[in-house]
Amino acid sequence: MKIGIEAQRIFRANKHGMDYVVLQEILQLQRHDHENEYFVFVKPGPDRCVEDSDNVHVIELNMPTYPLWEQIALPRAARRYHVDLLHCTSNTAPVWGNTPLVLTLHDIIFLEPRDKKNGSVYQNMGRIYRRLVVPRILGKCKRIITVSEFERQNIINKLGIDEQRIVMIYNGYNEWFKSQNGHSEKGGYIFFLGNTDPKKNTERTLVAYANYLKQSDIKRPLLMADLDRSYLDDIIARNHIEHIREHLSLPGYISNADLPNIYQNAFAFLYTSLRESFGIPLLEAMACGTPVITSNTSSMPEIAGKDAILVNPHNDDEITAMLLKLERDTAFYMRQQQVGLSRAKLFSWEKTAQELLGVYKKVGKRS
Repeated sequence: MKIGIEAQRIFRANKHGMDYVVLQEILQLQRHDHENEYFVFVKPGPDRCVEDSDNVHVIELNMPTYPLWEQIALPRAARRYHVDLLHCTSNTAPVWGNTPLVLTLHDIIFLEPRDKKNGSVYQNMGRIYRRLVVPRILGKCKRIITVSEFERQNIINKLGIDEQRIVMIYNGYNEWFKSQNGHSEKGGYIFFLGNTDPKKNTERTLVAYANYLKQSDIKRPLLMADLDRSYLDDIIARNHIEHIREHLSLPGYISNADLPNIYQNAFAFLYTSLRESFGIPLLEAMACGTPVITSNTSSMPEIAGKDAILVNPHNDDEITAMLLKLERDTAFYMRQQQVGLSRAKLFSWEKTAQELLGVYKKVGKRS
């Protein structure tokens, strides 16, 4: 088969979750599948992270905006290269065109109620675009892929999609996330991947950290990635937690290549979101032997496992209590290290790509 894969944003310098997923899928298919021919459609960018090979052809398409790229350039290219199916990997797809579609619908958060305090223009425009496009393409899709059983059931229940048309394929994590000998519970900082998206629960997590500082004898610093300073200032002022400032480290965007060292040297990782469709950072931290405190909502118990530290993300006292327990109970800390290491072994990008290839073959036979 000739298989087209939409990977519009993988060449951009500052990649995010969905970019990493499709990038790793492409690299695994390039490595292991030599029967099919792949056409990877991307927007030009500085980080050329996929190169052409015998079975993979990188096609750069230039359009000024995401919607124009997806709705005009992408279907035109799919016709030009005569692909047998087109896999759109980031929740949306072309509304027009006759190429058989496979869609990865990571989540349907854009259909759910949200915190009205979210004033990000970028997030708001993306939400509107998805709300306009997704209902128009679902009927065209030969298969819909999502990334957890939680999200699969959520999509079936809320969108009324036939169970036979939606497939669950877990994400993986990169092999360079691994434990180092000598990882100790005695040092390190607390790591939190918070941002301005309300689902990340940044405000309540910072309140929990403020309470931790008041009760801890060690008072470990908090490392936070990619957080807007004015957003942070508002949270601190609103909750009267000025004392946390001297304990915060805010390096800005952290590249994926730098994350292994950060996880390995962290005392604990906070993944206290209100809502996630999967949660790759959970696996990355666990694979590095770093205990994780995560939420008991949405997909997080499914991915972290029943033996993980699961807290109510709406209750900052629970988050505080688990931080203090990790700090004060060495046996509990070491047990959580082993829980994470064992759990992470169940996931890999190679397994993800094998299951994805199975979907391609089924769709190809029926098209």
